[in-house]
Formats: sequence, C-alpha cells, structure tokens
Amino acid sequence: MTASVSSHESATLDMPFPRLSEGRFSSCTLLTDDALYDATGVRIAFTQRTGGASLPPYDSLNLGGHVGDDPAHVAQNRRSLLEALGAASASCIQPHQVHGDVIVTCRAARDAQACAEQASQGADGVIVACPDTAAILCFADCVPVIVAAPNGSFAVVHAGWRGVVARIAEKAVARLCEAGGVEPARLNVYIGPHIRSCHFEVGEEVAQVFADEFGESVVLPGPFVDMAEALRIGLVACGVRAERIVDARACTMCDAGRRYYSYRASGGRCGRHAAAAVRVSDNARRADR
Repeated sequence: MTASVSSHESATLDMPFPRLSEGRFSSCTLLTDDALYDATGVRIAFTQRTGGASLPPYDSLNLGGHVGDDPAHVAQNRRSLLEALGAASASCIQPHQVHGDVIVTCRAARDAQACAEQASQGADGVIVACPDTAAILCFADCVPVIVAAPNGSFAVVHAGWRGVVARIAEKAVARLCEAGGVEPARLNVYIGPHIRSCHFEVGEEVAQVFADEFGESVVLPGPFVDMAEALRIGLVACGVRAERIVDARACTMCDAGRRYYSYRASGGRCGRHAAAAVRVSDNARRADR
C-alpha cells in the first residue's frame, strides 16, 4: 500500500475495523482494505481512472459500457479489474443502474448468470453471499458504498441523491444482515469518492427533501447537500456503528479528472470509475500467497 486514507486501529473478534489505502494491483490503482481481505477473503475496490485501454475522453480505465466508449476497450478494462481483484475467472454482476432502490441478491455461484440478467433489467445494488462472484457498479459523481460482513458476504451500492433519499444503503444493510445472519453493528461500510458538499449544489426543493429526511445538518448554505453525512446518519440509525463507517473523503469534482471521472466537471462526457467487490476462494488466496 502506498498511502493510508483513513483507518481505525482497533479490531474485534469478527474482523478489523475498516481502513482504506491506495495501492497498485496489476495495472490498476485501487482504494482497498487489505485487512478485510486477510480476515474474510473479500477484496473491495474503488477504482481510479488509470491503467486501462480506453482513449480520451474515456481514458483510461473506463468501466462504463453506456457512455460511448469502444466496447472492446470496456471489456478489456473489466478483465483488467477482475485480474487486479485476484479474481480473473470470477463471474461478474454489473447492473444497469437506474437511480432506484432495487437490490439483486446472489446467494450461490450457480445463480450468478441469472442474477446478472436480473440486474441488467435495472438495479442499483448487488448483494453477493458466495465466493468467486464479483459485483461491479459504475460512478462519475454519485456515491459508491460497499458493505462487508464477517462471513464474507457483501453489498455494492450506487447511491445518487435519489438513492440516498430512498435509503438504498440502509436497505442493503438490512438485506445483507438477513442473507448473512449478522447484526448491523458487525458490518463494515466503505464510502467511496463522489461529489462532496463543496460542489453538490442543488435546488431548494431537493435541499428540503434532504433536510426533511436526514435533518438540517446535511444542507449547507447555497444550498449544497452533504450526501456522505446523510448516508452516515441513515446507516447509524439502522444499527451500523459509526466507527465502522470509513469515508475516502475524495471529491470527484475537486479532483478535476486526475484520478476519478466527474460527470459535472467534464460537461457530461466521460468514463466511469467503479466500486467493486469479490470474495476470493480459499484456493485462489492460497495460490496468491
């Protein structure tokens, strides 16, 4: 790992508290949690835009297949990401994201193809409760959220402002607890790079929706909305421990295209970075060592 972003030093018997660090994996630069991988086999990732095959303006690790990029380049980039995750042969669920609150659950590897087909009809969250099945969701300002359980099950969620208000992250927590038989207090939550309150200016109507749903603290003069704070408030209210929520604290708009894509900063023409997770099988982990 090359740079620590945020961490908690303590641990429980279940798994370590969440930590995000930046590192190079194959051709990809990722924010990940090595301690989570060591404890559970789950490799999480928030990708950066370097290390792929795509040409400008999608350069270079564009994971979005709906933005006008060469499909062959997108497919190569997805293969590169799976290789970086240590799961080159894993099945992959990559939904058609529609800014809703539909969540698809894959309980067994044999169901991955059917779940992928279901997700292609429209979904903004994927829960996986089996090894060797990856979930990849795409972003260019919206909030990526990954939730991990001690037994190796996980959720990857796309939370635009409508998804935050619809409480898709809290719904994913409830579904993950049901699938994994765990309490919310035992989960780790990771919030990835997104447009932060310094740049997420909204209309008065949207600001009022957030204030009504999460309280006045999530709305700043402008008005600007703090989606990460809204997520934190919602997650803590549903039983997640505040110290088990880690935030990359990176703003895609402030980044101005250096590491992450931003729909607003680019004027609407850009690639997509990803939030991804996979539980690597024990055999693959032993081979990796």
